[in-house]
Amino acid sequence: MTEHVTPKGAWTITFLLFLFMLVNFADKIVVGLAGVPIMEEMKLDAEQFGTLGSSFFLLFSISAIVVGFIVNRVQTRWVLLAMAVIWSVAQFPMVGTVSFTTLLICRIILGAGEGPAFAVAVHAIYKWFPDEKRTLPTAILSQGSAFGVILAVPALNWIIVNHSWHYAFGALGVVGLMWVVAWLIMGKEGPLVQTVAMAAADPRVPYFQLLTSRTFIGCCAATFGAYWALSLGLTWFTPFIVQGLGFSQQDAGWVSVLPWVFGAVIVLLTGWISQVMLTRGFTTRGARGVLGSVPLIIGGLILAIMPYSTPGGTMVALLVVGTGLSGAIYVVCPPMLGEFTPVQQRGAVIAIYGAIYTLAGIIAPLVMGSVIKHAATPLEGYLTGFTINAVIMVSSGLLGLLLLWPNSERARLLAQAAQPKFA
Repeated sequence: MTEHVTPKGAWTITFLLFLFMLVNFADKIVVGLAGVPIMEEMKLDAEQFGTLGSSFFLLFSISAIVVGFIVNRVQTRWVLLAMAVIWSVAQFPMVGTVSFTTLLICRIILGAGEGPAFAVAVHAIYKWFPDEKRTLPTAILSQGSAFGVILAVPALNWIIVNHSWHYAFGALGVVGLMWVVAWLIMGKEGPLVQTVAMAAADPRVPYFQLLTSRTFIGCCAATFGAYWALSLGLTWFTPFIVQGLGFSQQDAGWVSVLPWVFGAVIVLLTGWISQVMLTRGFTTRGARGVLGSVPLIIGGLILAIMPYSTPGGTMVALLVVGTGLSGAIYVVCPPMLGEFTPVQQRGAVIAIYGAIYTLAGIIAPLVMGSVIKHAATPLEGYLTGFTINAVIMVSSGLLGLLLLWPNSERARLLAQAAQPKFA
């Protein structure tokens, strides 16, 4: 059947969108990586730095929802282009002398530009792959985030150590503009879009029913816990290595890569295992819902051991493995939402899902900053913050196990939508 054939050029677009996510996460990580030099130069305490970390997410969710509805009507290729231009331009003011307020405003603008990134990229990629072939490209796409950090951290840290953190921002602006040029030349819209015949067979479901379905709520809850861990990694991992464990800024750059390397392996493994399970007849409840939730619970339990371990390499290892396991949920949730959401509503639903779970990005850096500021020692503050993270990850994983039933969701929603309405 023709709808099961992957169109020519699908993997080229996947690679370009992988690079898109790579730039996206390099932009996110730079403040955390340069955390200690920024705090020293600007005389910031832990609470102020936590505010800087969370400012990135201030308009992130709102922007994700607005753009999610826009991509239901506007081609994703142009939306992706506009977003990448905003990211690039938002980096350049930091090249010169900059005040805390300017840095804060630029991070808010960057967050608004990057908020819809993953949802729009997923929506774009689903126009190139039929449902049963989406898990692997989704995994590759989400790996752009890990590789963005793995490749960017050594390069950006070298600039920070040998030149200045200001130039690290400028370098990211240039790289962003390079992607814009590549996308202008090679970016295309996918051919697997809604046709009149598909629309007739794929009726609209009221948004209220989609957004209150148990699988949608389960995806938001589970990914919230994973994103709490991720936003702490973006903002606080390098400062923890330097201030909490006593590593030098130079060594911390290499250590900061470890969670992302481990996370990359987990995400790619999850995508591959999920695809194999589906071909062997597992339901999407097992091959997506359970497969994404269980690692979150295990990861949270591993983080909970940190305060009882020896400071140094053991703590780093527990943090790397605990937070890295949470990445499995990013691979399975977008395909689960795609299973039961009508194509013409998919962009908005995935964007709203993204907007809800990324609220963790506003809260987590602030909570960690506040806990560190009021702790007896920085290390004690960090460990309390990671314990809070552990509780949230275990809770969100359990909610995922309870609520993620995508295989029965579509039939239930369509039956609900077909019921006659009485005044």
